[in-house]
Amino acid sequence: MKKFLKSQSLAIGLAMFSMFFGAGNIIFPLAVGQFAGEKNSFAILGLILTAAIMPIVGVIAMILFNGNYRQFFGRIGKTPGFLLALSIITLLGPLGSTPRCIALAFTTLKSTFLHISPLLFSALACVLIFCFTIKKNHILTLLGWILTPVLLASLTAVILIGFLTSHEALPIDHSNMHVFLHGLKEGYNTMDLLAAFFFSSTILTVLRERSVEPKQGIRMALRASLFGALLLAVVYAGFSYLAAFHGGQFEITGKDELLAAITLKIAGPYAGLLVCITIAFACLTTAIALISAFTDFVQKEVFKEKVSYGVTLVGALLITFVVSTFEFTGISAFLGPILQICYPGLIVLTLLNIAYRLKNFAPIKVPVFGAFILSALFYFLSGMALLTK
Repeated sequence: MKKFLKSQSLAIGLAMFSMFFGAGNIIFPLAVGQFAGEKNSFAILGLILTAAIMPIVGVIAMILFNGNYRQFFGRIGKTPGFLLALSIITLLGPLGSTPRCIALAFTTLKSTFLHISPLLFSALACVLIFCFTIKKNHILTLLGWILTPVLLASLTAVILIGFLTSHEALPIDHSNMHVFLHGLKEGYNTMDLLAAFFFSSTILTVLRERSVEPKQGIRMALRASLFGALLLAVVYAGFSYLAAFHGGQFEITGKDELLAAITLKIAGPYAGLLVCITIAFACLTTAIALISAFTDFVQKEVFKEKVSYGVTLVGALLITFVVSTFEFTGISAFLGPILQICYPGLIVLTLLNIAYRLKNFAPIKVPVFGAFILSALFYFLSGMALLTK
């Protein structure tokens, strides 16, 4: 244990937690707890399955492919695989998760002391992200040893105070299975499995740059992944139960407002302010990691390094700025249907790629495309059923 605490695995595990811990990782556990009430234990099981366990399975799968996107996604076909990888990294980057992180940071700070327009905040956030991302060799140090311990201490304090001042969870009429499936689907919205495909390769690259031997690097990455997943699962459970106990007391207009409302009530105006600032910075550090991964992919795989990293980064941040102006609710409304349709297919792809590496199980195209088609049909049929009620 002491050896682990002094190892690079700890720093990388903390960095992975901070990279994963963005807008969705805060809001959707709270939303799950508020929805599930007294049956939250079933909901959090579903959430942890798709938002903590599956992302680590995704990291393991990518490690088995040595972080090679082309090989991993290319098993469904060269062109479909490239388009799928490009779609995923674009949703993580300027069209989805990155602007969502900025939007949540703004909402969290707006509830405390910030009195500027969302446009100005988004512009300043993009400038800050640019400053850190252009020096990408410093990202792991920033995330692993500086921000994450402060973030974990703040979150732990809020969770402990929340449990000590807890009320009875609200009773609900939904069945246990309905609540479990709700948590399972809300886990899609964290987008952690999508992020795992690209964060794993980033970590492997860092290990290579530090001259870590390949086998040792793989073991280190696996230990770090498990540690990061454990931290995520604990925080998910804690925040979910906070909302189950306290979430019924607030009248809010959007999921993104629940975080600041609960934090300020539990921790008080001064400590709550500090926690909100820390969480806002956590959102921005996740945005840094996401936009860095997007810029790397586009510059190397799309532009074939004919366009510089800096120019690609500026273009990505301009798009991010525009999308962030739709705010958290608008961005989530755009992402929701896409994730509901795509996630089952990505889970199937991940599991089959692991089976291929470990057991040489070859079938891939029919199961993966079948999962995409079935989830799309299920989504649209469910939507039509709701409209006819």
